[in-house]
Order: sequence, then structure tokens, then C-alpha cells
Amino acid sequence: MTNEMRKKFEGAIVLVLFCLTIPAANWMIGHVGTTCVPKGPCLVPVAPGIMAPSGVLMIGAALVLRDLVQRRLGVAFGVGAILVGAAISAGLAPASLVIASATAFLLSELADFAIYTPLARRRLVLAVVASSMAGLVVDSLVFLWLAFGSLDFLLGQILGKSWMVLLAIPLVAYLRRRDERLGLYPVNV
Repeated sequence: MTNEMRKKFEGAIVLVLFCLTIPAANWMIGHVGTTCVPKGPCLVPVAPGIMAPSGVLMIGAALVLRDLVQRRLGVAFGVGAILVGAAISAGLAPASLVIASATAFLLSELADFAIYTPLARRRLVLAVVASSMAGLVVDSLVFLWLAFGSLDFLLGQILGKSWMVLLAIPLVAYLRRRDERLGLYPVNV
């Protein structure tokens, strides 16, 4: 397999995984958790004494996956993934949360994009971590404020998403080393 074919193949896989995080987050909120609030979200512990809706785990993963889409397929696909993701988010969110969900997704991914893009060529792991952390804070702030007019659950949201970013660091570091070994350079990063 040539490097160009490998980039397209891996990029397609990462793009599909990115798009799947959105319905997975929506499903998890209603079905996965150590406790499920009647007519509310299912919650998972993200730190001692701190709970968060289970979907936050998938949103943390989405931020990392979008960076990898851009690395494999380029800036245009990275931006396209943001727009498609926002549309999926709006289409799957409960009616009462459509604006909060789509707006938070769009703004958080754009914040991620703005930080990832200039850092990615030289410092991939730093780019992924810094951009994801910025994106997850934006996502949490915007969603909670628009959906509930309150930031009461901000810490849990940020911690839950951060765990997924931290868990992705070894994979991102491995991909960087493997790419260098194979001569597989990022597309238009």
C-alpha cells in the first residue's frame, strides 16, 4: 500500500469513527452509566464525588478524532467534518437541546481547529492535547449555558472529556512515531 493510499484509508476510518462519536454520545446519555436519572441523563463518575453525563466521554474522543481526520485528509476534510458533525449533532439531539448541542459542537470544534492547525506539523501530541482541551472547555461552557442557563456541571463535563483526551495521548504519540518511520507526512496541516 502506498503512503497516499494509507493516508486515505486511515483518514476514512478516522472520519467514520468521528461521525459515530455523535450518535454514540446521544445513545450513552440515555443508556450507559452507574446511575440513570429518571427523565434525565445516565451519569458516570469522572473523579471522586464528581459525576457527568456519560456522553461526555464520546465528545472528548470526537475532539481528538477530528484532529486525526485533518492530519490524514487535510484542512478541507477537517472543516467538512466539523460541519457534518454539527449537522449530525443537531439532527440527533432532543428538540429542547438542538441549538445548544449543535452550537456547542460547532464552536468547540472550530476552537480545536484554530489551535491544532498551527501546532500540528511540529508538535503533534501538544497540538492534539492543547486543541482538545480548549475545545472541550468551549463545548462544556456553551452547551451548559445554552441548554440550562447554568454552569453547575462544568467541572464534571471538563473532567469527563479530559479523560478521553488523556487516554488518546499514547495512540497519538504512536501514530507520530509510526508516520515518521514510514515517511507518512500530514496533509495540508
